[in-house]
Amino acid sequence: MTKLTHFDQSGQAVMVDVGNKPTTQRAAVAEGRICMQAGTLALIKERGHKKGDVLAVARIAAIMGAKKTAELIPLCHPIPLTQVSVDFVIEDFCVLCRVSAQSQGQTGVEMEALTAVQVGLLTIYDMCKAVDRGMHMEAIGLVHKSGGKSGEWNRDAPLTRQAQSAPTQTNQSQAK
Repeated sequence: MTKLTHFDQSGQAVMVDVGNKPTTQRAAVAEGRICMQAGTLALIKERGHKKGDVLAVARIAAIMGAKKTAELIPLCHPIPLTQVSVDFVIEDFCVLCRVSAQSQGQTGVEMEALTAVQVGLLTIYDMCKAVDRGMHMEAIGLVHKSGGKSGEWNRDAPLTRQAQSAPTQTNQSQAK
């Protein structure tokens, strides 16, 4: 089994030294979903939310999340991203967020792609929580990575939804 790289021999957390690694083209794709009530999804699809176009704001937030990853993840290297793209797909009761990130560097962009997905989904939650606090995120993970010493990696099976129906909402005052 490969050892964890963010710890030294005495078990102290360290930032991995990438200084001697060759510069290569790096790419990563990550995805995840936020599931919600049908009415909430309709507001998003119809761009009828009073706060504006939810997916447009979430797209910008996801890109910003990718750019700020090293500020959020303590041992993550700041890297110069050369490309970040964010796609949203409306599914039954869910919005799928898929992020592709690229860089020319000495370390991968998996963390940037994963962070972007999470920030995009959290932004959707933030913008829609007034109408649906029962939204939940699921099936978040890396789908593809390429570049560097370990080369190419692809997820063998797709990340799948756990719930197959719309989340329900329970009002605490009615649940007594």
